[in-house]
Amino acid sequence: MSLVAEKSFQLSIRIVNSYKYLSDQKNEFIMSKQLLRSGTSIGANISEAEFAQSKSDFIHKLSISLKETNESIYWIRLLHATSYLTNIMYSSLLNDLKDIKHILMKIINTSKSKT
Repeated sequence: MSLVAEKSFQLSIRIVNSYKYLSDQKNEFIMSKQLLRSGTSIGANISEAEFAQSKSDFIHKLSISLKETNESIYWIRLLHATSYLTNIMYSSLLNDLKDIKHILMKIINTSKSKT
């Protein structure tokens, strides 16, 4: 498993646990469901990219992961701004998402330059 695949899998676990916390403890169901969808989609698309049918398919799948990463950043920012996420939870998730975003951007740019 690649570094970005492992990081995204670990993030997915944290996203699922955050969803459980937000729905069970905070009774928040709308934004947390959006975060659950976008946050777990990151790893799913990275997993698909590992067995892409072509270089363009590989880039496409990782580009979807990058979009989902940006969407997840939006949802955690909104959940934090509306006091559903603590500062610690927010900072931790944001740092993980930024790390994955950075790695994805490097992989996509490198793959595009080799096309």
